[in-house]
Amino acid sequence: MPRQTRRRLLQGTGAALAAGLAGCSGNTGDGNGGDSGENASDGSNAEQAYTVGHGDYETEVTATAFPDMLYFYCVQSGWMNWPSIMESFENNYGVAVNDNDRSSGEALQHMRANAANMNHSGYNGGYTYGVRARNEGFTQAYKPAGWEQVPDSLKTDDGHVTATRRVTTAVTYRSDIYEERGLDAPTTWEDLLQPEIMQDLALQTPQAAVGLATALSINNARGGSMDDVQPVIDYYNQIQEGGAEFTDNFLAQFSSGEYATFLRYDYSGLDLKYNNDEIAEENVDVALLAGENGNQGALNMPYGYALLEDAPNPEAGKLFMDYVLSLEGQQQFLDAYVRPIRSDELELPDEFIDPAEYERTEFQVDYGRLVDEQDRIIEDITRGANI
Repeated sequence: MPRQTRRRLLQGTGAALAAGLAGCSGNTGDGNGGDSGENASDGSNAEQAYTVGHGDYETEVTATAFPDMLYFYCVQSGWMNWPSIMESFENNYGVAVNDNDRSSGEALQHMRANAANMNHSGYNGGYTYGVRARNEGFTQAYKPAGWEQVPDSLKTDDGHVTATRRVTTAVTYRSDIYEERGLDAPTTWEDLLQPEIMQDLALQTPQAAVGLATALSINNARGGSMDDVQPVIDYYNQIQEGGAEFTDNFLAQFSSGEYATFLRYDYSGLDLKYNNDEIAEENVDVALLAGENGNQGALNMPYGYALLEDAPNPEAGKLFMDYVLSLEGQQQFLDAYVRPIRSDELELPDEFIDPAEYERTEFQVDYGRLVDEQDRIIEDITRGANI
């Protein structure tokens, strides 16, 4: 969590003492979260200062520079427990965060349209889209406090893009319907080729980030690579013949039993299982899948953020980035069953998938190369599978 350092004594020693007695306190500066100062919005700590950043990027920001509303792309309610993080940040620092209902791709398009007058302070969303924004000159370097805890493969060396959480491709299925049909819990992508599963299987096209992650997962499980996507093309053609449908809207149908299986991320299935009243918890299960020959088949996709170049309110933007990467901020992802990037420092709830399953199935790719290749990969798959 950003480190509160001192209160500027612009109104004299007595005023400072009174303000201090009002309860102004902070954490110890170790990036682990803790108590924070009073809200800037109530005027009681308008001159409150905080130390933010890692290493050469460490700097001091003051509440007088904070806006009433901070605009960050893709921070939105209903997704990965952002409402809790947004509320906590406002309670701690008096800065509300705009509910920005955009996908990562839509955010990038908005940046392009507003390049001459950037009106958001930062980007938050799919890591590869953050790298694309960097490559197009929309971001600036900033390493938030806790940056050193992020794995090297999940941050850019130049400090432009940093992952804050990770999700993994998974299958979510109606265990009650599987039991009625005499189906075992799936453990490989080949298991989904059973007619009783393909007939009401739902997934998203590769144009969606989760759809691309699914395609790359299947492709890797069946021996493919970014240079060879024929394995997933063949798979998609087979499941479509078996009745599978590419659609973005399937949660209502899953609840009703119209779809018994869908492909998305681990957290979305777990959130549906434990945080949804429409389906009994015991009727939903989530599994990570591998290839039959032992190939890993669950792509780990990072999500993260970047500070935008020439953006408004960079001071509050840095403070928000530090808060999200603090252990206090990271802890709140757990309520939506999202694995924070600093999960090794946290205790994951028992409801999470067994870590041994991640070891069995999970893999990563060269995310920088994926940025360069994804348009071609998407085009090859959609054309080959006639999606």
